[in-house]
Amino acid sequence: MKNIVVLVSGGGTNLQALIDAQKSGIIKGGKITCVISSKEGAYALERAKNNDIPSRTIPRKNYPDAKSYSLAILDALREEKADLIVLAGFMTILDECVTSAYPYRIINVHPALIPSFCGEGFYGLKVHEAVLEYGVKVSGATIHFVNEKADAGAIILQGTVDVLPDDTPEVLQKRIMENVEWKLLPKAVSLFCQDKITIRDGKAYVM
Repeated sequence: MKNIVVLVSGGGTNLQALIDAQKSGIIKGGKITCVISSKEGAYALERAKNNDIPSRTIPRKNYPDAKSYSLAILDALREEKADLIVLAGFMTILDECVTSAYPYRIINVHPALIPSFCGEGFYGLKVHEAVLEYGVKVSGATIHFVNEKADAGAIILQGTVDVLPDDTPEVLQKRIMENVEWKLLPKAVSLFCQDKITIRDGKAYVM
């Protein structure tokens, strides 16, 4: 049984999707063993508490730079014996000391179809604002491994939704979360925990 550590910063809707999937048996071969928050008082911590999942808070504001913060996160991940790390609304870019220690063992969800609308500066509603401004007809979400570059790791799963003429960024965000993120993230986690993802030439293949 693999230890899944979930990193959060806010409300924890993706964490809740993982918890629900774990309870319903969708996630096989792994268990959420710890939730780590970068912010004190994040509602995601309440979600962990309500489901008897241990949690820790490592506030980003207590560290002078990304490197020192990442080293603190790395220590916590090692203490928790993490097999898989899931970034679920985690709003801090981790230094490569973490990504190099856990190659192809950190999963993130990005609310667009990589390689479009991704990279530094593309997060939260900013992604959906850019999508609507460009006028694309479909959008969606990407579940991918994390490497040292923002949103540049191997893609595991992608799913799409239609972009409708009267969409606002908030409406599009909700549609993507409900129809893609909350379904594909638990699926990707389960595939990892069952050793059903292989890496060839830097690309991820689902068995």
